[in-house]
Amino acid sequence: MITEWFCTICPNKRINGGEVMKKIGMFIVFALITLSVTGQMDRSVRPAPAPATLLKLEKAKSFELENGLKVFVVENRKLPQIYFSLFFDFDRVFEGEFAGLSDLTGQLLRTATTTRTKKQIDDEIDYIGASLTTDARQLSASGLSRNAEKITELLADVVLNARFEKEHFERAKKQTTSGLMAARNNPNQIASRVSNTLFFGINHPYGLNPTEKSVEKVTLEAIETFYKTYYKPGVAYLAIVGDMSVDQARGLVTKYFSSWVNAPVPRQTYPAVRRPAETKVALVDRPSAVQSVISLGFPVELKPGSEFAIKGRVMNNILGGSTSRLFNNLREQHGFTYGAYSKLNSDKLMGSFIATADVRNIATDSAVHEILYEINRIRTEAVPLDELRLYKNELSGNFALSLENPQTIASFALNTARFQLPENYYDTYLEQVAAITPEDILASANNLLFPENAHILIVGKAADVAGQMKKFSKSGKITYLNEDGVEYDPDKQLLPPPANLTARQVIDRYLEVRGGKKKLQGIKDLTMKASATMQGMSINFDTYRKAPNKIKVEVGASGMVFSKQIFDGARGKVSSMMGSEELQGEKLEEMKFQAIMNPEIDYEKKAIKHQLLGIEKVNGAQAYKVEQTNPNGSSQFNYFDVTSGLLLQSVTPSGTTVYEDYRAVSGIKFPFRIMQQAGPQTIDLTVNSIKINSKLGDDIFKIE
Repeated sequence: MITEWFCTICPNKRINGGEVMKKIGMFIVFALITLSVTGQMDRSVRPAPAPATLLKLEKAKSFELENGLKVFVVENRKLPQIYFSLFFDFDRVFEGEFAGLSDLTGQLLRTATTTRTKKQIDDEIDYIGASLTTDARQLSASGLSRNAEKITELLADVVLNARFEKEHFERAKKQTTSGLMAARNNPNQIASRVSNTLFFGINHPYGLNPTEKSVEKVTLEAIETFYKTYYKPGVAYLAIVGDMSVDQARGLVTKYFSSWVNAPVPRQTYPAVRRPAETKVALVDRPSAVQSVISLGFPVELKPGSEFAIKGRVMNNILGGSTSRLFNNLREQHGFTYGAYSKLNSDKLMGSFIATADVRNIATDSAVHEILYEINRIRTEAVPLDELRLYKNELSGNFALSLENPQTIASFALNTARFQLPENYYDTYLEQVAAITPEDILASANNLLFPENAHILIVGKAADVAGQMKKFSKSGKITYLNEDGVEYDPDKQLLPPPANLTARQVIDRYLEVRGGKKKLQGIKDLTMKASATMQGMSINFDTYRKAPNKIKVEVGASGMVFSKQIFDGARGKVSSMMGSEELQGEKLEEMKFQAIMNPEIDYEKKAIKHQLLGIEKVNGAQAYKVEQTNPNGSSQFNYFDVTSGLLLQSVTPSGTTVYEDYRAVSGIKFPFRIMQQAGPQTIDLTVNSIKINSKLGDDIFKIE
């Protein structure tokens, strides 16, 4: 009976009867001991909080090489592992028209050295089961402590003897460009990039974002110059955490890093960063968006280790943490969104605060109102002790868990040195958190939150939200920005089309440059094999079409089919590893429309309407913008290159599809690169083969 009761309150735990009785027994013993001490349990008296724990973290022992390399060693003999973190503390460089230069340099650091090829580096790392990663400002390596010398030698080789090869350089540029193009289809990434520009300005390194054009301008010579200029031991900090003594570390670091030649590293100056004098509203127009991404924030002077660094973190957790006031207000109370959060970032140059949420278009202004309400509330009302204690406990628990990660310990050592923190700063962290009062939260909020001097950015459909948002702008003005944060006049952004040019003429030209209506009408069936790399795995996308309106799409890898979509001309079905669904209603009509082979040929007969809206720039090219209204009432925007006549991209309510690299197959042009947005992720498809009129049988489209 008792066992059954215990299992009902722990339905997700597989506990046998003996374990249950053991746990119940422990509970009874604890209760008896408590009663024997207190005589009785007074539930009206709140238990006093336990005193904060004073941590005794292993102290970093440090030394410095003659070339200026500063080394910090935290000995931990619990496991036979070792972790290295090499950080370059040079000033952030304003890269101007070559934005992306430092990131590309960081990517290429690991690709080759004067003594090793990339394959040799990879093989040697894999052979000892270690890891080695690089970025623009930090290199990290880890592995078993018995391989410490080999890891140190490899790390030093990568830093001291980096060699930049054209093959890897071109690949890194292509990957970076692909990522930037994908970001243009992700509203949250657009919001992040544009917010940086609003906060810091395009003349500040924090506000300048790489673009496809700026990345293309970066040369191999510029990479080499950047490496030789900024990667010097005088601005480098090396943290070593794990199964190694300071004497062992001194011997290895001296052996492999003492030949590193030091030289002065240029210092940087930056334009002043200020909050707006009054709240401003900016909008990135996404014509087919059904949701708005809200980003509300401002720059903040908050340096690591300053008075409000820890207090501000607790304050922000209350306001915008995982289950915070913003979350409860916008999601639980109003149902505007799945989640609403805020971040408070400290930085030795300039920090920032930002609150974000994805909401339905119709709720955009209401959501912004509630975000401002919560920011003002935490600035004016004392936080109840129960609520404060909850978030202090959460922060303390997360801090304690983070100590299991050697990267955390390494960052403590580096931060203490870089920001000149007190030696016991992290030892007393929990004490500092425990001592925070409601008055501290009020003071933090009033020193760090400025709702009257905020940038409010909306990435969404201007036609639906612009009118709503004017009331939040003190000037009543809405600033329109593109995906790079560049302001434009919406009345002049869309240029008028040439006189007498119609949507039918634009589409006819598209059909002609692809190969002509006759050849397109001659397609009886089509098989397209494509692939994309997702999370390191190659995924296959196989599409089969048969005129007039049969389609099958299979997604899988290594012989496994993850999902399948079929329309047999009348019925539609979607299957996956989670189950299958026979499509009905709007879903069926949508698939029915998607299954049509070349619907542009005689779209009037298929109840498809087109309207030529004007000329707009798409990825640097002038394009005719054509609005397409489908039979089911949904609309999309198609962009046709003014020069080539080819389709460049389509924007639908579910996302954006970009078409590139057109090639001829049997005299008909097809795009061999297709980038599709799927929710927050963009799939970059490479078409491997296209077959036309291979006599596909109807059995391929059979629905079982």
